Amino acid sequence: MLPSIDGLERIELVDPSGVTVAMIENRPGQQGSLAVYQYLGQVFPALDAAAAEHGLAVFGEHTQDARSRSGAHPNIDRLLAVASGDEALLIKTVSASV
Repeated sequence: MLPSIDGLERIELVDPSGVTVAMIENRPGQQGSLAVYQYLGQVFPALDAAAAEHGLAVFGEHTQDARSRSGAHPNIDRLLAVASGDEALLIKTVSASV
């Protein structure tokens, strides 16, 4: 079971130079990815090849769909790219302000 995303506003993916290269927001259509990436950030020190491979397994059947329809699942496409050798990213969680 994935951790709750209650109280989470977004996740920022940060490259080694400190630049935010992508965000996953807590909104319909992105909440599944938000939960998976939050989980990966809790289990791995960075989104490296090992974390990406694990994330692809967590996404399950969606991974196969992403492999056959490039661009349909951008957050899975990112995991595929990192698993294939793209640079590791830091997963930064941003809490919702109350």
